[in-house]
Amino acid sequence: MPIAVVGMIDEREEALSLIRERIERRGHKALLIDISIGTGAIVPSLKADVGFGELSELGGGPATGVAAMLPDGREEAISIMARGLTEKIMALHKRGDLEGMIAISGMTGAMISLPAMKKAPFGLPKILISSAMAMPIHAEQFAEYFSVKDITVMHAVVDTVGMNALVRTLALNGADAISGMIEGERQTALDQKPSIALTEFGFCDKGAHYIRELLEEEYETVSFHANGVGDKAAIELIPQGGFRAFVDLVPGAFSEYLLGGNRGFTGPERLNIASGMSMPYILCPGGFDIISCGPLERKDRNDTLWESRKLAHRKLYIQEHPRVQARLIAEEMEEVAFSAAEILNRYSHKERVKVIVPLRGFSSLSVEGGPLYDPDSDKVFTATMKKCLNPEIEIIEIDSDINSREFAAVVVETLLQIRNLH
Repeated sequence: MPIAVVGMIDEREEALSLIRERIERRGHKALLIDISIGTGAIVPSLKADVGFGELSELGGGPATGVAAMLPDGREEAISIMARGLTEKIMALHKRGDLEGMIAISGMTGAMISLPAMKKAPFGLPKILISSAMAMPIHAEQFAEYFSVKDITVMHAVVDTVGMNALVRTLALNGADAISGMIEGERQTALDQKPSIALTEFGFCDKGAHYIRELLEEEYETVSFHANGVGDKAAIELIPQGGFRAFVDLVPGAFSEYLLGGNRGFTGPERLNIASGMSMPYILCPGGFDIISCGPLERKDRNDTLWESRKLAHRKLYIQEHPRVQARLIAEEMEEVAFSAAEILNRYSHKERVKVIVPLRGFSSLSVEGGPLYDPDSDKVFTATMKKCLNPEIEIIEIDSDINSREFAAVVVETLLQIRNLH
């Protein structure tokens, strides 16, 4: 199977040639894919295995390429090439004819290559060599790709056009890296235990540890860091069907989406992840007690979140200067519970959905003696869920906190019971 070597030959012929040669010298087959849009000045002598015309046609453009669309139609030209490359990469993978993908590019080449890397399955080696990824102004745009897929970025520091000692080093290192990923030993599917998805963060890490410990004999647990970025990865990966169950210990990104916290950029789809799936889904209220609102100086800058929710007058936990957690009040807990119940009520397989509530604290911050202890607000959440949740979805209350062994044991026991449902 070949390794796809992707780039604009009319701009980076030397580097692409070197990467291909190095990969082949290591005993692998290289498939050179040209994503040129017609902006380069090189008249290449290097012949692509997959030309830009083929990609353009696959993406819905002209068979001659997209150069005639420039400059006014540049955005559409890039979209056409990105669609074409994605179609080609996925077709190669579908027929078992792709071992990995490496691209060397500037900004435009990255925007053409990244959609294909995002669509390619987790575990398929993917390397992008570029100096454009470190631009802070584009961080949010690039996070749409890097937060949800295992794309390895080799920061080029310098532009990768032409040939010099630095570009040569980057090209050779990239070729060796993609080859090494493929040459490394991989666990076969027969050796793997079935996987269970688990969300967690630092304020519920003990509870997550106990759940993993109780499951480890039969299952592998794959944890998603519930910091917003990890939640986006869960939205991407879990519906692909590689997990036997989903323990949503920390769905706090959903409450922060509703209320405006730092982790809340996932949108309403955060609780929809398993809505149409028949696998067991357990929802716990981890993180529904707090809202991430740092850095601290926001309170003195007429910040919209701090002003609208009067956070400066609440119980606060300051981890360090950039990270601040504020306690949710009863009205907000009611809103979160109502909205969560509304989404869960639309789940297709309600008998496989359970809500498990720890009555003595939804995080380490909200237990008795903790800096954000407020049991009355927690009770509002539980009461609202009971009132609004479809009776086909069971609510289980545990007289313990979310970080206890007792709570973890009930989560695992419940999970195994759902697994045995026919």
